[in-house]
Parts: sequence; structure tokens; C-alpha cells
Amino acid sequence: MTTPARTDTHESPEEILFDTADNLKPKELQAGFIDTKDHKKLRYALVPSHPVHKQGTVILLHGRNECIEKYYETIDDLHMRGFHVATMDWRGQGHSERLIKDKNRGFVRRFKDYTDDLEQFLNEIVLKNCPAPFYVLAHSAGGLIALSSMAHLAPHIERIVLAAPLLGFPAKRFSDTNLRRISRFMQLSGLGKIYARRGVIPGHKREFIGNVLTSDEQRYQRNQQIIYDCSSLGLAGPTFTWVSNALRAIQMLNLPKNLSAPKIPTLFILAGADTVVSSRAAEDYARQIRGATSITIDGARHELMQEDDHYRQQFWAAFDAFIPAGAQQTKDQPK
Repeated sequence: MTTPARTDTHESPEEILFDTADNLKPKELQAGFIDTKDHKKLRYALVPSHPVHKQGTVILLHGRNECIEKYYETIDDLHMRGFHVATMDWRGQGHSERLIKDKNRGFVRRFKDYTDDLEQFLNEIVLKNCPAPFYVLAHSAGGLIALSSMAHLAPHIERIVLAAPLLGFPAKRFSDTNLRRISRFMQLSGLGKIYARRGVIPGHKREFIGNVLTSDEQRYQRNQQIIYDCSSLGLAGPTFTWVSNALRAIQMLNLPKNLSAPKIPTLFILAGADTVVSSRAAEDYARQIRGATSITIDGARHELMQEDDHYRQQFWAAFDAFIPAGAQQTKDQPK
């Protein structure tokens, strides 16, 4: 018998979350940990909406190698729009529990662990502590997790916005098909914990010039400082097991039975200059599923919510046009 998960809510954020000089915690932030059903500790945060302007709750889902601290500005952006915000660190990253001895390696035993964690966070924290209606805003790998969790989300979520979702990798040396074969072979050979791409070890700053994440140097340096000051928040590169599991999840989403399943109305916001994930793969996927719309912000790099204001204004204009306008009437309509 599985031991029931323990839930600790509303602990002091000063003990759980971190500030830097240029990145202060949002006001009224609440934080805590939950224990998953397989006994992993996950960190989460809640920011209540202004009592006069209540638009519901946005569940903010990060990408790989991201943490709550990186999204303080985004939380403020949502809070100013009248939303309550609920967010969490995925297992194996941020200050959620790491999964293997080398804590710098991006690893997850199976992709379903992410979707199970999201379901538990939704049921035990969000639905019990946050006001309806509920929306999802997900970035990169968080978008893949949200799409893979559609069946769990559908009874509760009105609309989803995906920012540069991971639905394929840009074709550089290997196609997704060949990369899936290579990473699966490494995983089955017992070499799945080896780096597929090493990346930069947390605590070492990377130069702004040549980065593929954002064209905004100030936000880039701010995010670098977060990990420099608290290196335990960061990761280096993904392991072959992580890559294998992600590509397997993408393959499952593209099965005909899953493409035709009912979907929550979803807006794909793609970055025109993205070299981290494949915008074409996301656009192709959006074209195949019901209730999906995609737009591309020309010139923007991968981290749309961390980009230059010129691109961020376009991102938030698209978000505002999609949520919450019209969302209340979608719940009882066929999807």
C-alpha cells in the first residue's frame, strides 16, 4: 500500500525561496513543500491575487533547468493582471529533490513522474488553495508536460498558453528520430545517467554574447546571478535518460489516437529565432489538434518571458487576448 503523501502548506518563504539584489520575491508570496506519492520533496509557491481584481489562477510551469526564482518578474506580470499564481519546481531541479547522486545532471526516471507530480500539485495545492477559473502558462519542457497531462487537466483548466513548447529539437547533428534511438540505446545500455550535452556547471557564469536564450542582457545577467548566488538551484545539461524520456513523450503525443483526443483550448506562442526547441515541430503539432492556435513572434529567442521588452509586449498582448476573454464560455462546449 502506498503511504499517503504529506502536504506542508504556507511555510515561511524566507526559509524556502531566495532573493538577489535585482530579483526580489513578490509580495505576499507563500511557499512550501509537498511529498509526492513516491516520497520525493517538491517545492512550490503561491501568490494570491489582489482582493479587488480576481481573474482566477494561472498555474505557471517552468522548463528544464529552471526554478521559481527565475519567474519572479513573470509572477508580478500575472499578479498585475489580477491573477493568483501557483508554481512549482519539477522534481530533479530547482530546490525540489534531486534524483541522482550528481545533482548537476538533468534526470528523470520516467516522464510520467512529471505528469503525476503536476496532477498531485493540482489536486492537493491548487484546487484547495486557489480561486477558479484555472489556466496554465507553460514554458518549453513545461509545455510538453502540460500537453502530456491533458487528461488530468481537462476537468479543471479553462485554457492553456504554451511559450516555446518542447515538441522537437532543432535538426543540428541528429534528427529527433536518430536522437531518440541513440538516447534510448544509451538508456538501455545502463549509460542513461551520462550527459547527452554537458552544459555549464551551476555557479559558473556564461557570457551574454552568443547565448541562445534571450536578447535582453539585463534579464540574462539577472538570471545568471540567481544561479551564481545559489548554485544549488541550477543544473548543467540533460542526461541521455532525460532526453530519451522527453522524446518518447513527444512521440506519444503524436500518435493518431492522442492527436484526435479532446483538448483544452490552447495557444502556442512560438519564438521565431528559437534554436533550443523546434518551432516548426510545435507549429505542426498545433495544426493537427483541435482547439489550438499558434502565433510566432519574429526575432524572439527561446525564453519569451525573459526576452527584451519589444518581444515581451507581443507575448503579453497575445496572452491577454486569449486569457481570460471568452474563457468562461468554453467549459461546457465540445473541445
